[in-house]
Parts: sequence; structure tokens; C-alpha cells
Amino acid sequence: MRTYTELFAFSEFRVLFISTCLNVGASSMASLALGTITFTTTDSAALTALAMFGGPLVTLLGSTLLLSASDLLRPRFAILLIGALLTAVNAVQALPDLPLAVRFVLVALPFLAMSATAGSGIAVMSEILPPEGFVLGRSTLNIAVGVMQIVGYGTAGLLLLVFSTSELFLAAASTGAISLVLVRLGLRERPARATGPVVKRTRTVNRQLLGSRLLRPIYLCLWVPNGLIVGCEALFVPYAGQRAGFLFASAAAGMLVGDVVVGRFLSEQRRDRLIEPLRLLLAAPFLVFWLVPGLGIAIAAAFLASIGYGASLPLQERLLAHTTPDQRGHVLGLRGTGMMVMQGVGAGLGGLLSDVFNAGVTGTAYAMGILAVASLIVTATLTPGLRRSRPTPVSDPLNRPPSPVQRSAPPQ
Repeated sequence: MRTYTELFAFSEFRVLFISTCLNVGASSMASLALGTITFTTTDSAALTALAMFGGPLVTLLGSTLLLSASDLLRPRFAILLIGALLTAVNAVQALPDLPLAVRFVLVALPFLAMSATAGSGIAVMSEILPPEGFVLGRSTLNIAVGVMQIVGYGTAGLLLLVFSTSELFLAAASTGAISLVLVRLGLRERPARATGPVVKRTRTVNRQLLGSRLLRPIYLCLWVPNGLIVGCEALFVPYAGQRAGFLFASAAAGMLVGDVVVGRFLSEQRRDRLIEPLRLLLAAPFLVFWLVPGLGIAIAAAFLASIGYGASLPLQERLLAHTTPDQRGHVLGLRGTGMMVMQGVGAGLGGLLSDVFNAGVTGTAYAMGILAVASLIVTATLTPGLRRSRPTPVSDPLNRPPSPVQRSAPPQ
């Protein structure tokens, strides 16, 4: 499957695509509204970064105990549960004069639920599409994320010039409600992929995945360098103030370009060979922030760097190639949970570094430069381990000789 015409011929994929667009647009509007409230109230880069990107930190708790719910729950139910919670939270955030501590608790609630169902959406996409359509489908959903981040942040930035943050939260809640209706009517329910006690299964599969010399470097490459660069993006508001929406939009546009090129135009072999160059590209442009660039150069750097997020597509392809279908929700959920946790860590670290440098535009720029250097170092360190998972005729997530059953299994 190499064309968008073939991809969008699947009606349920169209539902997932539109739902993703609506949810990302809503989340972007709500995120900028909360970041604006936090920075206006506290003048703290660290708290602002945590307000916008720190919510995923709470997923660490649930992922250690409940992540297998991604395979044990019916997929549509899991997707609706998260969507309903996000919509309700945005509606409550619209209340004026809500204490900042309460706002932070509200942000944490959906992420706690996500820690149990993080892989449901992508796993159900892999069931809707044939195996050869996974990368194109995944890249297309990433494109939806990129486009709607541009639309969401750009629209939110313009709306904040006219409307209040409360009205922005209401717009986000309304958008989320539309998505809920669409999923309920357009996505059929499917049975759970696995059975068993959720806590025991979660711990067992986590040990298998993270204990594998083959898979562990893939997960770390998906989590750590990306999380550090998200820490740079979390400082856009302290760096650019009310013009931060342009930086967020530029970063989303770069991610869009990377996903289109990698997911649509490159063969499996070529996109796999580009993993390492793209991972370096993700961090290198942010080195320019050591020079405290003007807005135009900063926008260009954010755009170029975000093209590097395209490396996540072939890395996810490797995860599926080396694991089994009954673990698919858990495998992809662990990727998503770890990614969100590291985004929160990166955002918190970036905010702390900015505050150490006494905040301000210069201190914030230096913090971004430090995070970029750290990302490059981590990328170089993980490269030898990542080579173990390069495509081979047969492979096993536990590094055992493959059995005859595994040799005859269809590619994942």
C-alpha cells in the first residue's frame, strides 16, 4: 500500500484520521491557553513548561501496572474513555479564577487514564489496515498531528488576541465532543486482543520488552532524544512570548514534512537507513539557540529540527517486526507512554535550566542549546545498540533462536 487513495478507502481509517485531527486541534488550543495562564500567573518558565508538557509524567505510574489494558479492553471503549475525559477536563478548565493547583490536577487525570490505554488507537489502526499499510497509516496520522498542531496553535494564538483563555478552553471542549460522536458512530467495536489479570500481564510484558537487548535500544531511541527536544519546544513561550504560536506551528510543519517524505515516498529499506541521520537532524538545528537568534531564524531552526521526528516511523516498524500480535497494544502503548514521560521530563528539565539561567530570553536560549547537545550525545551513545535490530530474515524479541512457528508467522 503506497497511495493515500488506497489508505482512505478504509472508512474506519477515515474516522480515526478525522478524530485525530479534532483531538489534536483541541489539545493544542487547551495547551496554549494553560501555558499562557501559568506564565502570566507565575512568570516561571519551569511551571509553564510543565503546564504544557508535564502531564505525561503521571503516565509512568499507570504504565508499570495497567498498560496491558491496551490489549485487554475493547478498543473503541478505550478510545471513547480517553476522549470523554479530555473533553470534560477542558470544560472544567474554562471556569474562571480556577486555582492553578487545581488546573494541574485536572491536566494529570486524562494522562493517568492514558497510561492504561496508550496503545489502543494505533493498535486498532493496525487491525483496520493490512500489514503493509501500517507505516503509511501511521505517518498519515502523524501528518494529522502536525497539521492540526499548526492549525491549533496558530488559531489559538490568534484567538487569544480577541478572546479569553476560558473561551479557548470551551472551544477545545466542543471540538473534543464532536470527535467523541464521530468515533462512537463510525468505528465498530472489536473484541479485546488478550485476556488475563492486567497487573500481572503488564509486569510480565514490560520485563520482556525492556529486558530485550534487541528492543530496549529502539525504545530508548524513541524516548530520550525526542524528549529532550520537546524540552526545547516547551521553552517557546518563555522565549517568544505571545509569538510562541508561530514557533509551535513551525515545528509542527517540520514534523509534517518529515512524516510525508518518510511515510509516503521512501521504501522500507531507505527509511530504515535514514534512521540515524534523521535522529541527528532532530537536535542539530537547536544548537543555533546558543546565539539567541531572532524570531525568523528560530522559526527556521524549529522547522528543520522537527523533520527529524520522521525517524520514529521506521523505529516503530522495527518494534512490530520483532513482536507478536497479541502484544501489539502493549508494545505501541509502551512506546507512547515512554515518549510522553520523557516529553514531560524534557519539559521540566528545560524549564529548570531556564530558571537557573535567570530565565529571560537569553537564559531560555542557553537552556535550549544545552538540551540539544544532550540529545546529540544520547543519540550517538545509543547507535551501536540500535544496530542489533536492523532488519534480518528472522528475529526474536527475547533473543532466542526462532521456533518453526515463528519462522512461518506472517510479518507484523
